[in-house]
Amino acid sequence: MNRKPELRGRAARLARLFPTGSGQAARTPFVLLVVLLLGGGLIGLLVLNSALSEGSFQLDDLQKDTKSLTDEEQALQQDVDAYSAPEALQRRARELGMVPGGDPAFLNPDGTVRGVPSAAAEQSSVSVIRPPEVFAPAPAPTPTEPQTPTQPQTPTGAPTPTGAPDPATEPAPQPTPTSTTPGR
Repeated sequence: MNRKPELRGRAARLARLFPTGSGQAARTPFVLLVVLLLGGGLIGLLVLNSALSEGSFQLDDLQKDTKSLTDEEQALQQDVDAYSAPEALQRRARELGMVPGGDPAFLNPDGTVRGVPSAAAEQSSVSVIRPPEVFAPAPAPTPTEPQTPTQPQTPTGAPTPTGAPDPATEPAPQPTPTSTTPGR
C-alpha cells in the first residue's frame, strides 16, 4: 500500500515543485558553502589582525621619533634663546669691538632730517680693528710733501673718533619706500 495520498489539482502542482528525492545531495553544497565562508572569514580576520599590529608597531616607532625630534627642537630653541638674550648679545658685540650708538636722526619722506645725530661714544678699553679691504688704498706721498698724519674733520671741525666713519665721505642714508596702496 502506498501511504502517500494522491494529490489533485492545485496541491499536485505545488508538490511537483519540491524535490522528492533524498536530502543528502542538497546538503553537501550548503555545507561546503558554510565551511568556505567560515574559513574565509577566519583568514580575513587573521590578515586584518596582523595589519593592525603592524600599524601599531609603526605608530609606536613614529611616536618615539616625534618625541626625540621634539626634545631636539626644544634644546635648539633654548640655544637660540640663550644666544639672543640681551646680555649675550651685548657681550658678543663688545668682543667684536662694537660700542653703543649715539642719538639717531631720522629722514622724513620729504627729505628733511628730524633729530640731531651724534657719534657713538668710544671706549678706550676696546680697540677697533677693521679689515684692510674696508679702507681704500692711500696714494703714496710725494717727497716734497711733509709726512704728517692727519685726521679727517667732521663738519663741526672736531676730529672724527677712531673707527667712526667719516660723514663727509659716507653716502647719506636713503629713505625707505612706503606703500601707497591701501590695505597691502
